[in-house]
Order: sequence, then C-alpha cells, then structure tokens
Amino acid sequence: MSRTISKSRRNFLKTASVMSGAASLGACASSESLDIATHKFTPSFYPKHNERTKGWMRFMWQKATTEDDWGYSENIARPWGINLPRGEIDWTDDGKGPHPWWDQYTSAPMLSYPRFDLADSSFPIMLMADQTPAWREVYTRIMDELATRHTSYWAAIDWNTFIGPSPDRENYGPLNAPGYQSWPERVRGNYDSPGWTANGVEPWGLQPDPIGADGNLFFRGWLNLVLSIYKYVSGDDKWEKPWQIAGFENEMFEWTQPRIVEHLHNQYTAHPEGPQCENTKIWPLCNSAAGLGMYLSDQLGVTNAHGTFENWIEFMKDNYMSISDQNQIEWMTLYYDPLAEFKVNLPGTAGGGSTTAFYLMPQSPEVATQLYEATARSNGWHDLKREISADSFGLVLAKALGDHTAVSRLSAAAERNSEPRWFGEDMDKFGWWFNNGEPWPRGQSAARLMISEIAEGNWVDVFKVKHMDKYSAPTLQGVDYPNLGVDTAWNDKDSGVLHIGTYVGDRGAAGQATSWQITNLPNAGEAVVICDGATITDVQVLNANTIRVPTDIAQHQYQIYTGYFGQEIALSKPDQMSVASSSDAAVTRRTAEQNIKAAETVMTSKATGFACCAGAA
Repeated sequence: MSRTISKSRRNFLKTASVMSGAASLGACASSESLDIATHKFTPSFYPKHNERTKGWMRFMWQKATTEDDWGYSENIARPWGINLPRGEIDWTDDGKGPHPWWDQYTSAPMLSYPRFDLADSSFPIMLMADQTPAWREVYTRIMDELATRHTSYWAAIDWNTFIGPSPDRENYGPLNAPGYQSWPERVRGNYDSPGWTANGVEPWGLQPDPIGADGNLFFRGWLNLVLSIYKYVSGDDKWEKPWQIAGFENEMFEWTQPRIVEHLHNQYTAHPEGPQCENTKIWPLCNSAAGLGMYLSDQLGVTNAHGTFENWIEFMKDNYMSISDQNQIEWMTLYYDPLAEFKVNLPGTAGGGSTTAFYLMPQSPEVATQLYEATARSNGWHDLKREISADSFGLVLAKALGDHTAVSRLSAAAERNSEPRWFGEDMDKFGWWFNNGEPWPRGQSAARLMISEIAEGNWVDVFKVKHMDKYSAPTLQGVDYPNLGVDTAWNDKDSGVLHIGTYVGDRGAAGQATSWQITNLPNAGEAVVICDGATITDVQVLNANTIRVPTDIAQHQYQIYTGYFGQEIALSKPDQMSVASSSDAAVTRRTAEQNIKAAETVMTSKATGFACCAGAA
C-alpha cells in the first residue's frame, strides 16, 4: 500500500470516530471502547432518501416482486366496448392479465395499459439509484421485474388483440376520441380513434412482432427506455443478450436492446417525420420518449444512434409546432396522420407541451425549455393571483430548471389535490391516491410525482450518467431488504470512505441480527468499519476484495475506510449505426424502396409548408 493511502487510512482512524460521535451501539456489533463524548445519531452530508421516498420504494418492491396471481373483481372495459377477461392475473398469453394495482386506467384510451406503469415507475427508480450509487441490488431487482413484464404478451396486449379497423368507428365523437373535432369530415365514421393500434391495416398488413412492426412506437419506444434504465441502474448486460418478445397469437420474436435502437435508428433515417406510434398516427409525445431511450443508450456507450433522432427534433420544430414573431408558441400538433393527411393542432402547448418537454429536456433542453416556459405562462404558474392545478411533469421540469416559484406552487397544488397518503398494514408505504377511491395508488401519476420527491434528484442530471464508476467501486450487497433499509450509500472518493445509512424497513424485524457485505474493495484486509462512531472489531474478510459486516436491523450510520479514491471511466462509443443493417432486415417489413418513397413524400410536403396537413385539412 502506498504511503499516501496509508496516511489517509491513519487519518481516518484518528478522526472518523470523533467526527461521527460514538454511539450506544446496542446490537450493532462488537466494537472497541472509545473514551470520547458521544451522541446517538449524526447528520449526513451525503444524498439521503427521505421518508416518502422510502415508503414509495417499499410499495414498488411489493408490486414488482409479487407474482401476478390474484383475481379481478370485475372485467376491465375498453372505450370501444371490448371487455378484457378476468380471472387469475398473469402477464402471459393465457387470457388473464396483470394485477389491478398495475395502472391500466389512467389517460384512456391511449395510456390506459399496465406497461405505462412499468415505464413511469422506472423513472424514480433511476433517480433513487443515483442517490445511493454504492447500493444497487434492490433497484436492479425492481428494474428487472419491470423490464421482464414489459416483454410479456400482456405488455403489448393492444397490438396483439386490436386487429384491423376499430369496430366502434361509427360511434366516435368529441367525448371518446381525442382530437375528434379536428378530424376532417371525410374521415369521420371511417377512422380509428387514438388508442386503437389497428394492427393489420393497410399498407402493412398483420405484423405479429410488436417491436419489429412499422408502427407501434408506443410500445418499443418506452420498452427501450426501460431497458436502458435497467442498464444504467445495474451495469448488467442482460438485455443486450438475446431474449424473446411475445407477439400476436403468442408468436415469439428474438431481440436485444441494441437491436431495438438499431431498428429505431433505421426508422428515423427513413422517416424524418417519425415512426407511427399506432397505425396510422405520429405523436410528438411518443417520439420524444423513444428518442430519450436512444439518448440514454448512447450515453451508456451501448449504441451510437441518437444523431438521427436529432434530425427529428428539427422536423418537429418546423412542422409540429408554430412559433410567432414574438417567439410565442401558437400551436402544437397532438398527432399527425400521414396516410389520411391531416394534423390535430391544439392552441398553445395544449397538444402535450409539458409531457413532450419532459422527455425532451435531457436530450434537447433548448426546445424543452421553450415548451416549459410557454406552458408555465399559459397555466399561470408564476401568477400568484391565480390558483393553479397540480402538474407532475411541470413540477419535474421546474425543479430541473431551478424555477423555485413554480416548484413551490406546483408542490403545494400537489399536496392539496393529489391526496398523498401512507398506507399498508404498518403504514410503511407511500403514494398519491388522487381522490379516486381505489384500493391502490395509480402507478403512472404517483411515479411522476415521486420524481420530484427525491431530494437530490434532477431529471436532467440523471441522464448525464455521472456514476459510471459505481460498478467497480466499493459496493454494498446482501442487505436483507425490506426488513433492513438503506437510505445512504455514497463513496467519498476524496477521503476513500464509504458512507452508509440504514433504517428499520419492517418494524416486525427491528433488532434482529443480520449482516451485509462490501465488495469491490481494493484491499479487504485494510478496510476499517465504524458504526455510529465506534470501530467494529469482528468484521470478516471473505476474500481479497470483500468483507462481511455483522449488525442488526436498526438505524445506524457507518463510515467504512475502503481505500478507494476513484477511477477514470472512458466509454468508447460504437460506430454510428448504418441505415440498413443485416440484423434489422428480418424484422422490417417495408422495403428500402418504399422507405425512400415515403421519406420523399414527407419532404415534399415540408417543402410546400406542410400545406396538406395544416390544422384540420
């Protein structure tokens, strides 16, 4: 060991106990007696989960790790009159379905599918993992459960069952078809409402693969984002290896996460207007989410494809929004149908402005900020004389941009209107109930609000993937969660000390003996563990890089001298993806000639100012 590191270790031994304060250890572990002034708990100067964050994670753990084998009390009715069956709940193809605590009710008819709960729930998990980068095992398990469900038959239930034209076409109207008032008369009565994915319509015909289809970006865009988040949280390449997706009539298709990005890259190259989110509509919202998944995958060094999506952002600015001479947003496109040749344009940012900005902010902050500012003005977030409504996306963006006035007002609105509640037998779970009178908090809306509850979290910063060295840094493992919780796990690379904070996760297990391990140590024999200010003497050295720490289920603070002072992480990006790679040929049904022709058609429309599609043509 070098002289410098030896000195750091001696300094740690001399100062750690005094700085922390030796505690009444109880069952923490055997320790050396220190004749110094003590106090029980000490402040933490590192990111730390608050009580709401811990309560929400406790519920997410229950949702993610509980097998979906419960029963429905009633059928789930879709807006077009199709009832999804009840029975034992399961995400496979046996005609049952997920547990009803997976949100399949919010924002019908477009987002009322349980897969959107999976995606939205992954966002706060990503931020929470960034707060405790030295402890990732619980977040990894949750993310793996979310990702696994997102590759099941029921994740793509709409694509797998809504075949051909909607049977309810003649019954659509302003109350059950978003954007109906902007539909041209020529399509009314013979047009599918948003939410009907229309697998099998012309010109594509039936496409059984929900990922490889020409449309269905609503599915693969968010799936790729979930898989990319799993990669960042865990460091594991599980989803970069072949796995199978269940499609129409349970036909199985082999994919990897990089191949999804490659498919997206090829689509954005061939279609500057963007892939269709459902047959036959292009939504800026779902394209923005798809771009964010590509962006994160590139940030992680898995792919190199986001450049083609940046071209779509420019297309969006020119064609899916209008900016006045006063630099005000006059309208935004909710969706565009290139086959029926019309757009649904809504005034100001009503066409999904804050939602689109939410997904664009990490990857295109200039456009997203413009959308945010327009939304803030129209909704009166800075006008103290106006009463405002809660807006979870707006709150996330306000926090990311440092708009303290909006953060304060939107947070207060959420407290007033969104019904924050503790629940569960021990009242140890937390969520927002939104005055729905339902047995569980709705996952989509609750997860969005949870993003802003994570004290140190920032929606933009987390996509900068600042903690890429965490996979090789000293890491806490083997925690008996949810009996024992962890609210702090941070490597201080200046001092070579790992800071860990634990708490009682299950009151019934309080005081029970337990243990956990620290892995990735440079030299396990040199590690020193301080618990509540006193040195633990019975730490076990398991191997050259791992120690085992005996303790109990209780609130404790640990300082562990690891000798880890950081390391540089250099990511080598792959070559820019090609437009037509051989691996994509098996899943893309449209020919290269058709793609070129479609792109030329769109560019011709763009050259004439998109006259064919301005407003409700």
